[in-house]
Amino acid sequence: MHEDALSMQERLQALWRMESPGLIARLARMLGGDVGRAEELVQDCWLAALERWPLEGMPDNPGAWLMTAARNRAIDVLRQRQRIAGQHARWGEMLHPAAASAPDDNDALGDDIGDDLLRLVFVACHPVLSADARVALTLRLLGGLTTQEIARAFLQPEPTIAQRIVRAKRTLERSQVAFEVPRSAELPARLHSVLEVVYLVFNEGYAASHGEDWMRPALCEEALRLGRVLVARLPAHAAVHGLLALMELQASRGAARTDADGRAVLLEQQDRARWDWLQIERGLAALQRARELRGDDDRYVLQAGIAACHARARVAAHTDWAAIAALYDRLLQVQPGPVVALNRVVAVLRAEGPLVAWGQLQPLLLEPRLQAHAPLWVVRGEVLARLGRGEDARAAFLHAARLSGNAREREALLARADALR
Repeated sequence: MHEDALSMQERLQALWRMESPGLIARLARMLGGDVGRAEELVQDCWLAALERWPLEGMPDNPGAWLMTAARNRAIDVLRQRQRIAGQHARWGEMLHPAAASAPDDNDALGDDIGDDLLRLVFVACHPVLSADARVALTLRLLGGLTTQEIARAFLQPEPTIAQRIVRAKRTLERSQVAFEVPRSAELPARLHSVLEVVYLVFNEGYAASHGEDWMRPALCEEALRLGRVLVARLPAHAAVHGLLALMELQASRGAARTDADGRAVLLEQQDRARWDWLQIERGLAALQRARELRGDDDRYVLQAGIAACHARARVAAHTDWAAIAALYDRLLQVQPGPVVALNRVVAVLRAEGPLVAWGQLQPLLLEPRLQAHAPLWVVRGEVLARLGRGEDARAAFLHAARLSGNAREREALLARADALR
């Protein structure tokens, strides 16, 4: 491909990622919350741009060009709805409610797109959708990812993701989900759903569950971007700051989590000079703000506190494992579950030694929900290795490798097992 053509293609892709969420959000509000129709109109505008701009050149303000074109299409749809509603009224039929008035053509384009984006976040992450559908729709509408990109990120067939997105839109329409940020009593439950989706996206990017790559940085970036939107629009909510702090602190290690060949580098072996210390500062500032908002017992704030303990240790040996174990104690009270308990065992192993950790691991080895969970066997292997039971530890690492769906993680676990020969 010619270099100029490649440059144009890259610029167009970047522009779509940046502009499409705001365009869809603006049109969804104009169309009374019809997210599916809004996306169709924005895609129509985008196709028009793809036909014209390579020939005529990109406008000086491509975002404004797209917004004007999309807004005009939305006005056409509203006027068509008005005509249909008027005809029904003249015929004496009551088949449809009256359509919203078309906005004045002089309505300023400078409306606060951020508020519309926030509404779109709450729609895409609505609890009426399954978790998988929420993730797919969020990445599509708010991340600007194509169906193909989402399918590749989650190692799913493209038709499966496409059907999931279509079903999600139909469910939202059928359920008549309002295009709004929920008020007062409804907000905590809905916000919980939003934060859960954002963190699911981040986690899949930070430690891919399947495939050849240890990380999928694009997903981390999308989650961070959404987290920053939420903080800007919901600044008084501790959980929002806590989630952003957690993601910033974890993402700061990204460059050190793989070596030159893409192999996984575990936390204690990472070159901490490669951590992004400016991002760590941003994460610590977000954590401080969450605590100022009395979010000390929020699950994301507690997890961010654990990440902060790692971030403050310039060398692995200086990690305050006792503080981490104490934070896990509090997290278990807020979010009881076997995965949190397993993570706590790791902290106890470092803080109090393998004998104490071995005792606390025993009930988890019998937990049915963890039997196919590779980290259970990794922790078992680590504790056994520190107890001097090399062969048993090796068997545990091999079993963990068999359970892992990620090629890089399997590679690291097999290397750990080989080191115990």
